[in-house]
This record gives sequence, C-alpha cells and structure tokens, in this order.
Amino acid sequence: MFLKIRNKIEQELAGYIQDVDKLYHLSSISSLLYKSIKEFISRPGKRVRPTLFTIGYLGYSKKTPPQLYRSAIAIELLHDFMLVHDDIIDKSDTRRGRPSMHAIFNKYLLKKENIKFNGQDLTIIAGDVMYAMALDAFLSVKENLANKEAAFKKLIEAAFYTGSGEFIELLYAAENIEKISQKEIYKIYDLKTANYTFATPLVMGATLAGANKQEISKLHQFGIYLGRAFQIQDDILGTFSEEKEIGKSNTTDIQEAKKTILIWYAYNHSSIKNKKTIKTIFSGKNVNKQDLLRIREIISSSGALDYARNEIANLIKKSQSMNKSLKMYPQYKKALFDFSRKTLSL
Repeated sequence: MFLKIRNKIEQELAGYIQDVDKLYHLSSISSLLYKSIKEFISRPGKRVRPTLFTIGYLGYSKKTPPQLYRSAIAIELLHDFMLVHDDIIDKSDTRRGRPSMHAIFNKYLLKKENIKFNGQDLTIIAGDVMYAMALDAFLSVKENLANKEAAFKKLIEAAFYTGSGEFIELLYAAENIEKISQKEIYKIYDLKTANYTFATPLVMGATLAGANKQEISKLHQFGIYLGRAFQIQDDILGTFSEEKEIGKSNTTDIQEAKKTILIWYAYNHSSIKNKKTIKTIFSGKNVNKQDLLRIREIISSSGALDYARNEIANLIKKSQSMNKSLKMYPQYKKALFDFSRKTLSL
C-alpha cells in the first residue's frame, strides 16, 4: 500500500513545481532559481514524511479529499528547505549523491566577476522560497477548516522545533563531551528527527482527518520511539558506512563534533587514552580518514555499537507495542507497521 502512496507523492512533487511556476512565475523571475529548486526536490528520496502524513490521514478517514497528496508534499518541501540550509551549516558539498545546492550555485558564480556574495548566500534565499512553497502546498487540501487549521499549526511546529533542535545541537558541539548527558542527546534527536520526520507527519494527517486526542497522543509517542531508533541507526550508518552508500561524507558528524549516542557512550566507557583521542579528534579542524578509522575502533571496542543497537531494538519494541494499541483502520495500521520496518530496513 505504501508503495502506491509513494508513487502518488512522486507524481504530485513533479506536478507541483510546474503549478508553482504558473501561479508565481518563478521561472520568469529567475530560471536559475526555478531549475535549481526543481532539480533538488526531484532527487530520489524515501519520502518518509509525506507517506506517514497520508497514512495518518487515511487511517482515520473514509474518504480521500481533493488535493490530499498536494498537502502531503508540504512536509517534504519543508524537509528540502531544512536540507539546503543544513548543508551550509555542515559545509557539505554533496547531498543524495549529487552536488549540494550551494555547491551548484558556487560553480555557477565562478563565471562572474566582482561579486560580493557566494553560493551559500543564494542557497539561504532559495531555501526561504522552498519554505513558502511548503506552506502553499499544505493549504491546497479541501477539508474541514478547523481540522485544517489545527494540522497547519502542526506543520509550523515542525519547523519551529526542528530549527530549535538544530540550534542547540550546534551549541552542544561547542561543549566538552563530558558535560553532555544522554538525556540532552535524546532531546536533540526528538527535536531534529523524531518529531519532524515521524511524529509530526503522522499527527498532521490524523489531525486533518479529525482523529481524537487519545489517538493523536499515541501516534506522537509512536513517532518519537521510531524516530529515536531511526536517528541512532543513521548515526551508525553515518560513521561506519562508505561515502558512496550514504551520498555524503562519512566524516561530517565528526568534523562538526556532533554528540551522538555512539560518541557519548564510547567516551564514558573508554580508557583515559581513548577519551583524550576522542577529544583531540573532535577539536580538530580537519578530520581525515585515519581519524575516522580511529573513532570507529574506539566506538566498537567500548561497546558503544552494541549499546546503540540494543537501544534501537528496545525503541522498536516500544513502537510496535504502541502500534498495536492504535484504533486506525486495519489496512493503514498494517501499512504503518510495514512502512516503519522498511524505513529501518528490518
């Protein structure tokens, strides 16, 4: 079922950028801006957020209202807006195996002389346009106005809390690792990933459909459990996978001194020598492959990798228990369960 939903989402994304151009004449304003946004939002992706939004809605509604899938892509466009800004923060020149937006703009600007701005500056503005597109897309759905307003507020909350999570993550990167607790790390995971990728899309869809508060609460908790598991798995992949597998540098998290569960556990369960090594590498300006290999070795030998995998297993178990208690229509409840397992590659 979720494959059918995803196909509709892909079709909607392709049609939306054309409709935006007709409505706002974006290509006439700037063909570079139009083509860059079109290319970026068309890149292959899992479409986790709009799929969960749709499942959340159809799980509590007997109808499919006009423009439901147009509203579903709002959370994907919000995601793209976050990504292009995130790549600037991370100083990453690749995204999904292709050049990041600011890298594309920097290449374009090589032909220009005497400019006082760069590709990063242009990308910040392009991201702002994509944010406006997200809001525009959501308002398309034809539904009960009270439910629509409540669901729209959830979209705003997603932007609010994700941005806040990004802000404190950067501040935590400047802190000594011994001052960071597991609770604080999960706080970032919840704000940056769990709420924004899993809980909010589900809650948005269910709210739009008019689900009751108890179901909304269960869906939110389900999303938090699943989102934490997803983020821990992403941390593992980001550190132990090769660049061609993840579509970006595998030294990014270390370069940015991100405090993940892996690093937190490794530091607190390592020898004085290895603690010093972690601090030295995380304080360095240029992380190389040798540093990455050393961090991988410390994570493995400290038991952090096993601990992280056990956390994932426990969180998945909690999410599955929450799934069983939901009162969604059976076919969508199963779709949610199946999609969750697929997303985590179980």
